[in-house]
Formats: sequence, C-alpha cells, structure tokens
Amino acid sequence: MKRTRQKVAVENEAPQTSQKSKKQKTCSYGSVFGESDLHASMDWGSLPHHVILRIFQFLPLVDRARASSVCRRWNEIFHIPDLWRRFEFELSQPATSYLKSTHPDLIQQIIKRHADHLQYVSFKVDSSTESAEAACDILSQLVNCSIKTLGLISTAKPSFMNVSKSLSSIKVDDTPLDDPSLKVLVANNSDTLKLLKMSSCPHVSPAGILCVADQCHGLKELALNYYILSDELLLALSSEKHVDLEHLRIDVVSENPGQVEFHTIKKQSWDALVKHSPKVNIVMYFFLYEEEFDAFFREETPVTHLYFGRAVSKAMLGRIGMNCPRLIELVVCANGLQPLDDELIRIAERCKNLTAMGLGECEVTCRGFIEFVKMCGGRLTQLSIMEEVLIPDNDYSLDRLHLEVSKHLGRIWFPDMMPTW
Repeated sequence: MKRTRQKVAVENEAPQTSQKSKKQKTCSYGSVFGESDLHASMDWGSLPHHVILRIFQFLPLVDRARASSVCRRWNEIFHIPDLWRRFEFELSQPATSYLKSTHPDLIQQIIKRHADHLQYVSFKVDSSTESAEAACDILSQLVNCSIKTLGLISTAKPSFMNVSKSLSSIKVDDTPLDDPSLKVLVANNSDTLKLLKMSSCPHVSPAGILCVADQCHGLKELALNYYILSDELLLALSSEKHVDLEHLRIDVVSENPGQVEFHTIKKQSWDALVKHSPKVNIVMYFFLYEEEFDAFFREETPVTHLYFGRAVSKAMLGRIGMNCPRLIELVVCANGLQPLDDELIRIAERCKNLTAMGLGECEVTCRGFIEFVKMCGGRLTQLSIMEEVLIPDNDYSLDRLHLEVSKHLGRIWFPDMMPTW
C-alpha cells in the first residue's frame, strides 16, 4: 500500500481512534532530506532504547512529559532512573520574568517519583521572592534525595543557601549570596564538599571565602573571582588539614574599566600552595584592558593555564615568559600590530611545560614562529594559529611554513582559518 506523507502537528490534537492510525505511528523523512530515494518510513516506537533515552535527556520537562504519552514503551523510559540523574527546575513569576517556568504539578510529580534518583539539580530562579520561596519548598521536599550537585542561579533569597544535603559540589552564579549565607552553606556540607564554583557574587568578601578553606578540608576544586582571592585563602588551602587541591580557577574581570585597582598576591602565598599541592592546576581567565594588568606577573607566579579574552600588551607577554615557569597552556585572543617573536621565544625558553598555544589577532613573523616551534618541539600537542597572524618574510613563505612546522611537531600541521577556542 502506498504511504502518504503526513504533516507533523505542533499543537496537541484530538487523538485518532481508527485502527489504521494506531498502526501507522510513523514519520517520513522526505520533507527533511528532500525528494530522494528515501521511501521507507521509520516507526518511532521501535527506536533503540538508548536513542529514545538520549532524546528525552535533551527535552524540557513539559515536552518530556508529552513525549511519554506517545506509547507505552516511551512512558516506561520516561520513568527509568537513568533519565532522572540530572534536572533543572525553572521557577519564575509570569509578570516579572522572561524565564519559562516549570509547571508546579509537574514539579510535584518529579519529586514524588524520582527524588531518590536526582543527583545533579539546578534551579533557575528569577528575582521575585515568590520564586525563591518556591525553590526552598522544593528542596524541603527532597528529604531522601541523594543530591550531589546543586546549582543556584539568580535567587533573591539568601536563606536559599541553608541547605543540608551532604553535597559534593556546589555551583553559585549571580546570586545575593553573602558571607553569613556562605558560612551556613559550607557548614552544612563541610564533610563532603569537593568542588565549589562561585561567579558574580558581589556580597562575598575575601574574609567570607576563608570559611570554605577553614571547614572544607576535602576541597579538590575551587573557582572564584579574583577580587575574593587573598593571601590568607591560599595559606589556608596550604595547611596540613587540607588534602591536595587539584584545580584553582580564577576569573579576572574588569566591570568598571579604569575604576578598579587589582590587588597583588604575594609570591610566598603562591609558593605555599604549590608546595602543599604540587600538581595543582592554576587557571586564570583575563578580561581586562591593557592598562589594568599592572598588578599581575611581576613576580614568579605558578599559573598553569592562561586565557586572555581581550588585547594584551607585548610587555605583559614578556612578563609571562619570565615569571610563569609552570605554564602549560596559553591563549591570546588579541595583541595588536607588533610582532611577538621575542616574547614567544622567551616563553619557549622558560616555560618547559608548555604544550598548548593559541593566537588570534596577533602578529608573528614566519621565521620567529618556526623558531618558537623548533624550541618547543613535539611537546606542543595543541597549536592553533590563525593564518592572518603569520607574516611572510625573506626566509619563509606561508607555503613553506607548514612543512617546517610539521617537521618539528612530528605531525602534519596547517594554520587555522578560524580560531578553535
């Protein structure tokens, strides 16, 4: 029997009751792939188990619930524990928020059926008090929930932090979290907390973050803004009570250009941290203007990964070559129109652990770049250089450059047409 192409409905329609329609729950791909030899249709109900599960993982809660009513098999997959390890609740008041709120009845259904399976829970909450209170109410109902990660976003109620769930990781972004709230949050999870990521928390002070180091002795990873990094915090993380820290991520962001004076971290504090945790990765993301770099890298700094999201001067890159001997990865998105040959050669000489380099809107002569690659050799496992960065000279053309670089790297290499970071 010849099948006809069916239109996929966007809105809910009345279900078909005929036996013919029940047997033909199929979808034609002709409209997607164009008119070709694709005459066969796929029975969505016969998709492999792992494929359906993967599709469900990408669906918002409302769409996931609707999909579960397609057939008995999809409904069974909707309720398996593997689908309910990670979930995000969106709570908002229609009059004040652009968020698409999760329906309260669906939230109650999830809590009732899947609280024991939830491990990674994130809340998107608007600035209204009602939404924050609703989030607190959900948490109070997750009595038996084995939550491992709790993400908090834009909540208006500091008491939201009063959570006692034996969390191993907490991510806090753009909240009114203050020092007292942070102390409560940390105290409730001090025995289990291994990862803490904090971003855009202006009410937390350097003194407030010290409570993390004082109480969370099993901390493995810490991410925070530079303004709450202090000598006292690094020394506390270097005490005998702490296990070795594995990752320290620091975001250095200029929100008021020219109005913020960045403090300097003493070399002794960095040395203490590395002595206590010799394998620690220290990652720094810079989003500053050139005149704001004065406080950084004037002394030896044990940073391992550096990312510059804005233009950085030749002088600054020269300091990195002199004072960052542990450097593993360097990405410079922009510099200007001054060739960086000397700076790259100094980095190759002093940074013996360098294995990854990325250059965007910069300039390097072909000869200088080849000398840099020659000094680094095969340890450069990642080398992302824009073609526009390289300036041909009397010794090397762009055509010859890729052959020379490939020879020193021990693999085929070409410059990028667009940045990969």
